[in-house]
Amino acid sequence: MSQKKLGFAALTALVLSSMLGAGVFSLPQNMAAVAGPAALLCGWLITGVGIIFLALAMLLLSRLRPDLDGGIFTYARDGFGEVIGFCSAWGYWLCAVIANVSYLVIVFSALSFFTDSPDHTLFGEGNTWPAVAGASLLLWMIHFLVLRGVQTAASINVLATLGKLIPLCLFIIIAIVAFRMENFSYDFSGLTLHQPLWSQVKQTMLITLWVFIGVEGAVVISARASHRRDVGRATLWAVVAALVVYLLVTLLSLGIVPREQLAAMHNPSMAGLLATIIGPWGTVVIVSGLVLSVSGAYLSWTIMAAEIPFLAAKTDAFPRIISRQNRHEAPAASLWLTNGCVQACLLIIGITHAGYGTLLTIASEMVLVPYLLVGLFLIKTVHHKGMSAPWLIGLGASVYGLWLLYASGPENLLMSVMLYAPGLLVFIFARYTAPQPMKLTRKEYSLTGLILLLALATGIKLMLA
Repeated sequence: MSQKKLGFAALTALVLSSMLGAGVFSLPQNMAAVAGPAALLCGWLITGVGIIFLALAMLLLSRLRPDLDGGIFTYARDGFGEVIGFCSAWGYWLCAVIANVSYLVIVFSALSFFTDSPDHTLFGEGNTWPAVAGASLLLWMIHFLVLRGVQTAASINVLATLGKLIPLCLFIIIAIVAFRMENFSYDFSGLTLHQPLWSQVKQTMLITLWVFIGVEGAVVISARASHRRDVGRATLWAVVAALVVYLLVTLLSLGIVPREQLAAMHNPSMAGLLATIIGPWGTVVIVSGLVLSVSGAYLSWTIMAAEIPFLAAKTDAFPRIISRQNRHEAPAASLWLTNGCVQACLLIIGITHAGYGTLLTIASEMVLVPYLLVGLFLIKTVHHKGMSAPWLIGLGASVYGLWLLYASGPENLLMSVMLYAPGLLVFIFARYTAPQPMKLTRKEYSLTGLILLLALATGIKLMLA
């Protein structure tokens, strides 16, 4: 069996590629649609501080608890019990599945710049049947690549990450030259949005979180790292690099065209922005970069999405059959499950014509609880050791997680509970069909029942609305 492991460069590329995916190319329009420049500056300040706390929390946990492989799932399970651990794994896995669907959707939305016209729609917003067919083909091509082994996929991802940075750096350089302060300062407070500043800041939160989803990439596959110390270092370096890119892309874009014009652009809006500066070639450069970027990000997310059920199945949180590997040590059963669900979601997209924005909201919502549990677990880990600095980092990460839950709003939170409910049925099935069946404790029954009741109440509320 292969003993190849991932080094610092491969781990950093995995995390950076996971974050710098499709979102960065649509970020200008997504942010301009909900906030003015003043609110964006506040939003990025909060996100920058919060995400660095989260990255530091993961760095410390990778060193304090090197015995826990898989991060997101194992931290929650070890710290808060089997049910909470499963919910963290299930929520994160669903986030990864929906993120992968969104990547495929945005690729064909980008290609519509070349195929569509006012009189003819082929790919549209990436949600037409031709787009679904093309996305399905890409899905299974990458599926069989990952089946050849995580090391092979990660090596290709390093090249894809380097390739995607070229169009992003080109855009930033050209945007600096084209930047006009009068555009940036126009409607600085976002008065035309008819929303108070604080409300605008809140609405940026799920978008800023969305572009940072993937920060946990190295932690999730920590069992495959050459050296455990590389896991935390790779996470921190990738977060800082991504934060710099996101800040420059967002703020410079508002200096190219006024906010209202930017908010009305077709996604990926970076293509339209560059086209206004250098002409049609701008679209070619950005769309080519997006396709390469999404291919790398999709590769990273496919690896991470398959890793979580694989690790959870080893502890009978998922059915044990999901823990099967192939001769390349790829988590084959989990990969088939994950990509089968992605394919099902693509078919639903074709039927409902849901767009990128809807997928962004759902995916961001599902990762809120897993991220909050990372900070809480660090607090619990260091509390009895009297370590003040790590405790403060855990507190900062936890406060950021709670702020995100508040900013997302109660309706989105209840909607996410509905998606947790079917997972609990999987959990109960896995526990009772394990090689050594494990009955739920009274506490686990109570918590499971509470989540199922909340899901039922939310479902009834939606039907009556």
